[in-house]
Amino acid sequence: MRTIAHLSDLHFGREDPAAVAALLADLEALRPSVVAVSGDLTQRARPSQFNAARAFLDRIPAPLVVVPGNHDVPLFDVVRRFTSPLGRYRRLVTAELAPVFADDELVVAGVSTARASTWKEGRVSLEQIEALRQELCGRRPGERVRVLVAHHPLGAPADLPLRRVAGRSSRALQALTACGLDIVLTGHLHRPSHGELDHATARLARSVLVVHAGSATSVRLRGDPNSYNWIQIADGRLELAVRSYAGGGFATTQRRSYVREADGWRSAAVQATAPFA
Repeated sequence: MRTIAHLSDLHFGREDPAAVAALLADLEALRPSVVAVSGDLTQRARPSQFNAARAFLDRIPAPLVVVPGNHDVPLFDVVRRFTSPLGRYRRLVTAELAPVFADDELVVAGVSTARASTWKEGRVSLEQIEALRQELCGRRPGERVRVLVAHHPLGAPADLPLRRVAGRSSRALQALTACGLDIVLTGHLHRPSHGELDHATARLARSVLVVHAGSATSVRLRGDPNSYNWIQIADGRLELAVRSYAGGGFATTQRRSYVREADGWRSAAVQATAPFA
């Protein structure tokens, strides 16, 4: 069995310190196999905010796959925005813009969709698609569950079908589902959402799970409390819990199960297994 804690939109500089402390306590108690952080670590890409984000990451008791978001590119410092858009992120958080975690059951690969040329939207380049294809498909044979982490959505949530997705999303998903992509973890929307992106309607080789995380620690909320996703994978079954912050700590507020079939992932009946119970 493998477990993934999926955090997003930390927005250090506009964080809730109580939520930060509660989140660290929750991760310490649950001990995930890997933590995926899908961007917007800072509010305005300032050194103090990156330092706070790095200090937070250093306290997480698990391997990390971290990618930047659009807020990690300077907005008002126009010169830095176009000459070194992710310079501070790479210097103060991590130099790796295509991080990978892999073991004998799981491959989690990150991609940076943040771009200097757009205010808040994202994009995947052809070079990134090819690098991901080689990482997820060519170099990791076997029955591992394959997970992609990005900040901007690559598939719109079922309850927000008109939501814009990252540029070249369809091309990326078509290339990666052809060799077994299972799950896409993203943020940006500040609200939790999850479901299958059907292979027939989306013209994919197989159905993939598209999982969006809410804001884990920011005070910039959009009607939902601070939350993160807890994913448990074992024997072709995935159980997803949304763990929300209610002042005293994080607790499960939503649960859903999926099964892995020949043509991808499908919804299934929920089974209350630890640590969801």
